[in-house]
Amino acid sequence: MDNETFACSTAGAVMDAHPTTGAVMERSDASALDAYSHAVVGAVDTVGPSVASLAVGRRRFGQGAGSGVVIAPDGYILTNAHVVDGAGRVEVTLVDGRTLEARPVGGDRGTDLAVVRVSASGLPHVRVRDAAELRRGQLVVAIGNPLGFESTVSAGVVSATGRALRGQGGHLVENLVQHTAPLNPGNSGGPLVDFRGQLVGINTAIIAFAQGMSFAIAAETVNWVVPKLLSDGRVKRAYLGVQGQTRPIETRVLRAAGLEGPETRGVQIVSVEKDSPAEVGGLRAGDIVVKVDGKRVGGIDTLLRALAQHEPHEVLEVAVVRGGRLETSRVVPAEAAA
Repeated sequence: MDNETFACSTAGAVMDAHPTTGAVMERSDASALDAYSHAVVGAVDTVGPSVASLAVGRRRFGQGAGSGVVIAPDGYILTNAHVVDGAGRVEVTLVDGRTLEARPVGGDRGTDLAVVRVSASGLPHVRVRDAAELRRGQLVVAIGNPLGFESTVSAGVVSATGRALRGQGGHLVENLVQHTAPLNPGNSGGPLVDFRGQLVGINTAIIAFAQGMSFAIAAETVNWVVPKLLSDGRVKRAYLGVQGQTRPIETRVLRAAGLEGPETRGVQIVSVEKDSPAEVGGLRAGDIVVKVDGKRVGGIDTLLRALAQHEPHEVLEVAVVRGGRLETSRVVPAEAAA
């Protein structure tokens, strides 16, 4: 579907009466509405059979519920980590009415993604798209299966990409798609799709006090995380062993250190854990981290983002401002605890 499909020409437009209200409208407007409806219906018809309902039994907090989407015909189902985290038992109800017990495959709180598997084959499944292609204003459809209600649907548009939010437990969840499709309780873990029915995100959160702000984990992240969950059951992240805080750097210090550009902040190391990778690599309390492998660091979040892009035990060049001068240390990070 292209822009011409939705285009409405006023030249020579024919006026019709609405069959229910009697209101006069141009026939071209009705055609545009019909095209929009067809797009949404088509997406739902394509993806709806792959959407599942998850009933989660938690040892401490009772029963929970969410949605998921089948990503492989042999029973692999993608959902949110917060939906199944701490679950003693997960039951999956498929659109065909079957209820099956699921076993965990892997989860990652840092991206709020998890995979479970049921003993089934030949299941309808979704195709994952590269969310880097998403544009603001693009039509998206959110589909959920909360509490067993088949394929609840809402539609909206992409508001922004590349957003970041703090998830449960304080984890920074990055590369989120912000959209206007309303999310219902129990829609967490359900798919966000384009008009072709391709997965562009996994719905994860809504800000209740900000009308129209819903978020989904981008398909880019899905494509990066899912193979790691299938192979290792987790995402391995680099760990330095420092406590730090974001702080501004004086202009004269930036100049003396040769740090050009608009970024005027860094991460000051408050403390260094004994025998940690940071201590072994020569980092000290008071150092201000400004670069990791040549990329500028302007705060705690950008430092965490930089570490997330590297595997444990991979040598990193960490540039710090120390005594007004720029110095570089070679640090070999460990694997962060899950």
